[in-house]
Amino acid sequence: MSDADSQQVPRPPQLDAVFHVSDVRTDGDRVLYYGVSDVDEEELTRRVWPAFREQGYEVQVARTDRGLDVVVARPYSTGVDGVPWTNVALLCATLLSTLLVGATSWYYIPFGAILDNPLLALEAWPFTAAVLGVLLTHELGHYVVGRYHGVDVSLPYVIPFVLPFGTMGAIIRMRGQMPDREALFDIGVAGPLAGLAATVVVTVVGLSLGPFPVPAELLSEGAQVIQFHDPPLLDLIADALGRQTSYEQPGLTVHPVIMGAWVGMFFTVLNLLPVGQLDGGHIVRAMVGERQETVASLVPLALFGIAAYLHFGRGLSLNDSVGLWAFWGLFSAFIAYRGPANPIDDSALGPKRKALGVLTFALGLLCFLLVPIEVVVV
Repeated sequence: MSDADSQQVPRPPQLDAVFHVSDVRTDGDRVLYYGVSDVDEEELTRRVWPAFREQGYEVQVARTDRGLDVVVARPYSTGVDGVPWTNVALLCATLLSTLLVGATSWYYIPFGAILDNPLLALEAWPFTAAVLGVLLTHELGHYVVGRYHGVDVSLPYVIPFVLPFGTMGAIIRMRGQMPDREALFDIGVAGPLAGLAATVVVTVVGLSLGPFPVPAELLSEGAQVIQFHDPPLLDLIADALGRQTSYEQPGLTVHPVIMGAWVGMFFTVLNLLPVGQLDGGHIVRAMVGERQETVASLVPLALFGIAAYLHFGRGLSLNDSVGLWAFWGLFSAFIAYRGPANPIDDSALGPKRKALGVLTFALGLLCFLLVPIEVVVV
C-alpha cells in the first residue's frame, strides 16, 4: 500500500463505504487517504466525520492536482499543548501598549514624564484592566463554549496597537470543523453575551468612580478633541444608577474606566455584523442557514449608506464617523468572500436558540450609534 502500512492509522468502515482508497500516506501526525469518492465533498465529510472523531481525529476533504480526492485526518487537539508563547507575547505587548496609551491619552500623563519614569504608566492600570477584561472575557466565552462542544479553538490572541485604546481587539482561531448548527450558534453567541456581561460590570465600576479631572492646559479655547458619544446601553445603566456620563464643568470628564465599557459596546456592534467570520456571521448562519449569504451581501451597502447619510445628509466629515463606517463597509465587503463556518450537520435550530439570537442582536442595537465618535472644538 504505502508508508502507512507499518503504522496504526484509523480506517473506519464508513470511509470505505463511500470512498475508494488507492493510497494511504502519513505526513507528521496527519494521515492522508487518496482515492475517488462516490459523493461530493460536503456529503463525504458528513458521512465520515463522526467515525473519525470517535477515534480522536478531525477530517477535511480536498482534491489534488491529479484529480484524486484526498481525506486528511489529523489528531484532534483536546487542550493547550505546552506554553502558548505567541499568545503570551501578544498579551504582554498589549499590556504595555494599553498602559502607555491609557497613561498618556486618558490619564493625561505627559509622554516625557513617562520616559523619565516608566513606572508612571502603571497609574493607567484600571484602564488597561477594563479594556482587556472586556475583550478577553468576550474571547474566552467563545473558547469555553468551543471546548464544550469539542471544537478545536485556540486561546485568545490580543492585538497591540496605538491610539485611541492601545489595542485593536482580540481574536481566537477555530481550527476544527463545526459539528452542527447548535455548536456554531452557541460558540458565536457566547462571545458577545460574555463580553456584554463584562461590559456591564465595567460600566458600573467606572460610573461609581465618579468624574476625572482634565488638566487646564488641555482646555484651551479652540482646541479640537475627539468626543466619544454614549451608546444607549451606557445611558440606561447610568440612569439606573443615578450617575452622570457628562459634566457641565469643563475640567471634569468620566473616569477612564468608562472607556473600557465604551470599547466593549463598540466592539460588540462590530462583532455582530452578520458577515464573514465575525460573530454575527456565525450566528445568522446558524439561524437561517445558507440564506446568511444574502444577509451578508447587504452589510457593506448598509454601512456605505450610513457613511453617505452622515456626510451628505448631516454634513459630517470623515473624522466624524463617516470614515469609520466607510472603512467597515470596505472591510465587510473584503471578508464576505470567506463566509462563516459550515456545520457538518445542517439541521435547523430550535426556537429557544433562535429567540436567544434575536435577543443578542437586540442587545447589540443598544450599543449602536450612528455617530460614535466626533471631532469637536472646546
